[in-house]
Formats: sequence, structure tokens, C-alpha cells
Amino acid sequence: MTDAVRELARASVAHLDLGTHQGAHPRLGVVDVVPFIPYTPGRLPSHDLDAVVPLRDAFARWMAATLGVPTFLYGPLADGENRTLPQVRRYAFTELAPDFGPRHPHPTAGATSVGARSVLVAYNVWVSSVEVARTVAPLVRGPAVRALGLAVGRRAQVSCNLVNPAEVNPAQAYDTVRHLVEEAGGAVEGAELVGLLPAAVLQAIPASRWGRLGLGAEMTVEARLGRPA
Repeated sequence: MTDAVRELARASVAHLDLGTHQGAHPRLGVVDVVPFIPYTPGRLPSHDLDAVVPLRDAFARWMAATLGVPTFLYGPLADGENRTLPQVRRYAFTELAPDFGPRHPHPTAGATSVGARSVLVAYNVWVSSVEVARTVAPLVRGPAVRALGLAVGRRAQVSCNLVNPAEVNPAQAYDTVRHLVEEAGGAVEGAELVGLLPAAVLQAIPASRWGRLGLGAEMTVEARLGRPA
């Protein structure tokens, strides 16, 4: 399982340069985040991380030792702390030293955050202005949702990470954002799923809403694996 991840990391470090990259979303490196996630097709996301923590730690050591890229762990740590990805982004190389590798960023590859976590659903809601997006995003945040208001080209979005999609799914996030955007005097202009989501999460949303929410049966992990939900 980790062979493909290592090959992707090796190719990215060899061919990409963070110094020439442009983007709106915060990032630490050309291989920005490598999460290890427990997953059973057809079931709601598991929060038992015991099986993936060793895989995370082994990959983080390998990337630092083999590619010379400093790595930061997030998720449960050996000392009992549970470090979050936002904490890594905020404190990397200042209050927080890399867990493995050089004490300074790789000259072209930056650094990598390597995590052990449950399923996360990345979901963006497009809104009418950057000002509205930045007003609304802090109000959307909570234990199950992380959110940023971003300018993406000439458009604006409330970019959401649904860190507990069984508790807050894309439909619930969309409805919350729409309500707050309208209260702020703006309008919602669409939504998009980034990547895939578990079939069990999609099935909790009425199929009649999928089109408006930017969702579809082909966007599940199970559909990509070719397995029935």
C-alpha cells in the first residue's frame, strides 16, 4: 500500500518546485499532506487509528531519510498529544520542529505533513464575493468542520474540510454556508466535492439534492474501487 505513496513522493520531489507554485490554499510543500486513513468500503468512517499510526510513522521516517524532506506528524502522537493539521501549518519551523529530517525546509520541496486520521471530505461552496466568504468561514467552523474563505482567481469560496462527515455531511455544510451567506447579503453560486466521499455519507443525503450540491454516485470511494456500496 505504501509503495505507491513513496513513488508519488519521490517523483514530486524530483520534478516539482514549491518556489514556482501559485495557489490560494495554505501548503507546506510539493507533497503537502500524506494522510493514512482506516477505511472499510460500505461503512461509515472509523475513528480507530491504531492500524494506520505505524504506517504513518514509517512513511514520515522514510521521506525524511530518503528524500531529505522534513516531515511533521499529525494525529495521535507517542506522548499522548493529538496534533492537528492546522497546528502544523501554523507553527511549523517556529514553535514546532519537524519530527523527522532537516530542521529547515527542503529548497524546492518544502516540508510534508504526515497524518493518521479518519476520513475527511473536502467540500467547497462558491459564493458571491471574497468579503462574504471571509465573513462566513469563521462562523462555519466547529469540531466537525474546518473552513477558510478564499479568493480563487476571480471567484470566491468557503473551503470546507468536513473532518467528521458522519456528523456534518456536505448537504449540512452547504445549508449552513448558504444561510450565513444570505444573512451577510451575499449569494451561493454553486458547490463542488474535492476528491471522493464514502458511499455511506452520500447515501445519507437525498438523491434529489445531489445535483445542486455537486455530488453524484460516481464520486464515492466505492465507485472508484469498483465495489458496490
